[in-house]
Amino acid sequence: MASIKAIRGMHDILPDQTPLWQFFEAKVKSVFDQYGYQEIRMPIAEKTDLFCRSIGEATDVVEKEMYTFADRNGDNMTLRPEGTASCVRAAQEHGLTYNQVQRLWYHGPMFRYERPQKGRQRQFHQFGAEVYGLEGPDVDAELIIMTARLWRELGLQDAVTLQLNTLGSSAARAAYRTDLVEFLQANMQFLDADSQRRVSTNPLRVLDSKNANTQALLDGAPDFYGYLDDESRVHFERLRELLDAAGIVYQINPRLVRGLDYYCKTVFEWVTDKLGSQGTVCGGGRYDGMIEQLGGKPTPAVGWAMGVERMILLLQEMQQEPAGLGQQADVYLAHIGDGASVRTMQLAEQLRTDISGLRLLWHCGGGSLKNQMKKADRCGAKLVLIMGDDELAQGEIQIKPLQGQGEQQSIPLSKVSAHVAELIK
Repeated sequence: MASIKAIRGMHDILPDQTPLWQFFEAKVKSVFDQYGYQEIRMPIAEKTDLFCRSIGEATDVVEKEMYTFADRNGDNMTLRPEGTASCVRAAQEHGLTYNQVQRLWYHGPMFRYERPQKGRQRQFHQFGAEVYGLEGPDVDAELIIMTARLWRELGLQDAVTLQLNTLGSSAARAAYRTDLVEFLQANMQFLDADSQRRVSTNPLRVLDSKNANTQALLDGAPDFYGYLDDESRVHFERLRELLDAAGIVYQINPRLVRGLDYYCKTVFEWVTDKLGSQGTVCGGGRYDGMIEQLGGKPTPAVGWAMGVERMILLLQEMQQEPAGLGQQADVYLAHIGDGASVRTMQLAEQLRTDISGLRLLWHCGGGSLKNQMKKADRCGAKLVLIMGDDELAQGEIQIKPLQGQGEQQSIPLSKVSAHVAELIK
C-alpha cells in the first residue's frame, strides 16, 4: 500500500526549521506589542460571499485561486485566501468598529490554489495588521514605520525597499479607468495575453503587469496623478512628509495598484531583489469602503499583510539566522543505575522549578555514559549533569561544561540549582 504524502503546495515545517519560524514570529509579536496592537484570531473557513464581495469578483484570487467547497448543508465555504476580509467581518460582527479605534494583528495559514514555487505555496502563512476608525495619513505612516522597525530588528533593512503610491478616491479611479480602458483597447495587439483579459475585468491590474513589452507600452498611458482628487493628493503629500520626518526612504511607483479591488488612497509594498521573481514581502494600504460594503457603517480602515515563508527565505538568504537556533536544551541530565535514574528525575523537576526558563533534557532510554554524552553534544547543551552510584551515595552530582566553560567538578545536590543558574546565564 502506497504511503500518504502531504498535499502538493502544503508543506510540513520540521523541527530543524521551526526554531527560525519561532524566532521570526517572536520578533513580529514584540514589535506589535511596542505599538499597542492587539491580537485577534479568526476561523480559517468563511462564507464564500465574504471574499467575493470584499476582494472583488474579477480578481485572480476569486476567479482562479480560492479553495471553495459546499458543506453538508450545501452552503458555500472558502478557506481564507487572505486575512483582511476575515478581520473586517469579525470586527464588524462583534461591534469592534462602532465608534471605536482598533489596532489589531493576526497570524495564521491562508490558502490559494496556484502553482507552487519558491516563496509561493498553496498553504502559506501571514502576519497582518489592521487599523479601524482612523482616516488620516498619520496611521498610514505608523504602519509603514512599524514595518521599518521590524526590518531593523531582523537585520534586513538593507534587503528591502519601500514602494509607495496612491489610488485616490473611487470617483477618481472610475474616471481614470474609463480613459485607461480606451487607451488599452486601442493597443490590444501589443498587450500580453493576461493583460488583454484584464482590460475587460480589472484594467488597473494591467499597470502592475510583469511583462516588459506591456510595461513599455504603458509609458504612453494616461497619468493617474492627473485624475487624483484634492483630498487624496493632500493625504498622500502629508504621508510623504511624515515618512520623510521618520527617515523612511521610499520610491514612488505610479503603477503600484496591488492585486485586490478594495484598496483606495495609500498603497505600499516592501520589495526585495534577493528572492528572484517573488519580490514582495509585505504590502498593504487603505480600504476605507470595505466595512460599508460588507454591511457596516462607513469606517476608515488601513492595514498590511506579510508573507512568513518569504520572510524566512529572506532571513536565510541574508544569513540573519541567530546563533544557537535549534538548541534543544541548556542542560542535559545523564545518569547510570536505577537509583540515580529516580533521583535525577526528581532533580530535573527541581531545577525546572528553581531556574525560570531552564531548558533541560533528562536522559531516557538507558545506555552507556559515552552514548549519553554524545546525545548531550547533539542537543546543544551547555552543561551535562552526571549521576552514578557513587554520586547518589554521596549526595552529589558531576557538572561538566560542554562549551569551554571550565573543568568538570562535583557539586552537592543542595547547591546544584545556584551553580547551574550561574553557569548558563
